[in-house]
Amino acid sequence: MTLLRLAKRYPILTGGLIATLAVIVLSLAALPEPARWIATIVVIAVIVWTAWGMLKDILRGHFGLDVLALIAMIATLVVGEYIASLVIVLMLSGGEALEDYAQRRAARDLTALLDRSPQIAHVLDAAQSDPRDVPVDQVEPGMELLVRPSEIVPVDGVLLSAESSFDESSLTGESVPVTRQAGEEVLSGSVNGSNAVRIRALRRSGDSQYQQIIALVHEAQQSKAPTVRLADRFAIPFTLVSLAIAGVAWALSGDPLRFAQVLVLATPCPLLIAAPVAFLGGLSRTAKEGVIVKGGAVLEQLARVRSVAFDKTGTLTQGRPELIEVRPAGGMDADELLRLSASAEQYSSHVLAEGVRRAAAERGLALAPAEHAEEVATNGVTAVIEQRTVVVGKPAYVASLAPDTVRTPLVSGQLAAYVAVDGRFAGALVLADAVRPEAGDVVAGLREHGVQRIAMLTGDAEATASAIAAPLGVTEVHAELLPAQKVALAADMAPRPMLMIGDGVNDAPVLAAADVGIAMGARGSTAAGEAADAVVLKDSLEPVLRAAEVGRHTLNVAYAAIWIGIVLSVGLMLIATTGVIPAVAGAFIQEFVDLATILYALRALTGPKRRASVAPVASPRPVAAP
Repeated sequence: MTLLRLAKRYPILTGGLIATLAVIVLSLAALPEPARWIATIVVIAVIVWTAWGMLKDILRGHFGLDVLALIAMIATLVVGEYIASLVIVLMLSGGEALEDYAQRRAARDLTALLDRSPQIAHVLDAAQSDPRDVPVDQVEPGMELLVRPSEIVPVDGVLLSAESSFDESSLTGESVPVTRQAGEEVLSGSVNGSNAVRIRALRRSGDSQYQQIIALVHEAQQSKAPTVRLADRFAIPFTLVSLAIAGVAWALSGDPLRFAQVLVLATPCPLLIAAPVAFLGGLSRTAKEGVIVKGGAVLEQLARVRSVAFDKTGTLTQGRPELIEVRPAGGMDADELLRLSASAEQYSSHVLAEGVRRAAAERGLALAPAEHAEEVATNGVTAVIEQRTVVVGKPAYVASLAPDTVRTPLVSGQLAAYVAVDGRFAGALVLADAVRPEAGDVVAGLREHGVQRIAMLTGDAEATASAIAAPLGVTEVHAELLPAQKVALAADMAPRPMLMIGDGVNDAPVLAAADVGIAMGARGSTAAGEAADAVVLKDSLEPVLRAAEVGRHTLNVAYAAIWIGIVLSVGLMLIATTGVIPAVAGAFIQEFVDLATILYALRALTGPKRRASVAPVASPRPVAAP
């Protein structure tokens, strides 16, 4: 079945292989005429197909290497070298199949990674006690929907439940969850918190916030100019040189066979095969480094990048709040305050609870079990720890149980969990979204490798964005941006090519519009990954730098392989002008040239040597207030 699928996908290559085998068998059976007719019919069919495709390309302003292969097939047929014609067919179709395979494999891996978006909605009917599942595109305004804990909101709606917390970081870039009250609008694409809620659909799926961003993605993708294959850039000069050498040989010898003998050695097989093999090796190497790249053209663009823009939340930062300071009050010890808080937060599903527990673990504080624990959704948790009542949560909630609660001063980008013990205010835990420890290394590495401009494009507040960018050496900051504004800034960014790195739904349009868009797939949204040209599989920025290095290494290998093929082909063409190399022999000699270029192109599999690391920017560590 696999062979049958491959045969259907690559009919020219399949037909060429079958015809070649038939011609060999008939020739060995001393039946030259049937062999010649089979080869002639197959090659003429390929000539017609290739000429039609080449004509369409020329009408679009694209001139490729296929024209040289076309001339070589025609010339060898005219002089009766039909076996040489079949060899050219196999090399031409083989190179195209190899390039197509590389692109299909990358696309298949990416589809499997990103096919996670919700396809159904839970509709609540008055006549039924249990919700019924319907496709998202069948949801109509006015329908009442159930959104379970940690589910993505399928359509824009109005919250019917009293209150709930929603993670809108993929839409707005803000890492802190927001609390919505009954009657407030909830956007599709946001992630529900720890409680099941009811919403009333405001819009159909196609008109909701998430789909509007997807539409912007498609518009941005269509506006991108197509990338010319690397080998095609050599098409015109190599074709002209080859035709000139063949023409001079014919003119000087007076024998048209000499023209075919030269062009057989001038077939662009090294160019058509060497570059795809190198880029296939590069794609394999980037996958090992933790990045899936959508094709060789993307890898080439990545190698040439001169401007880079980062999103903030979840890209330069970890996308999860970290404890940066413990501020005890009322004589409470800082470690004791953190230990009691983390013990209570064991029973909370709030996003801040994880940061508090992680900080306690890093300090080696042993957490105590609770005799009783109760979480009040979106407000906080109350737990009896070692016969002490510990309350951790929002200031208003804690103040309702401990009237002496005092709000702690915060700067932009910080948030606090307030703590009360036995009815008295005990202090506050200050958290912030920490910078990725490898972010500084990546920014420095990109500058070392020729990136001239590095900027931050974010929907977050100006003060928060600047505070994150400055320690990393990112001096250009554009904050409080809508998706369309990000696209406009990316379009004007120079020098080109331009690389954009992001993770949220709000980054999807600019990822599609950039010359190269890379999505943080480990924690990022499906929409961002689908819009991007590459997806990072690890929760780290380091693979981005490695992918750029692999791209440059792959491009260098591809160029070297192409030049090896050109130099060998031109040398052999000059020898063929003397008539010492028959056409069939030339076709097989050309196979050795192909082999030499392929073996060199396989060097792309090894990847570049790892660079020496630059000291990364340290993440904020939890420190106790004196």
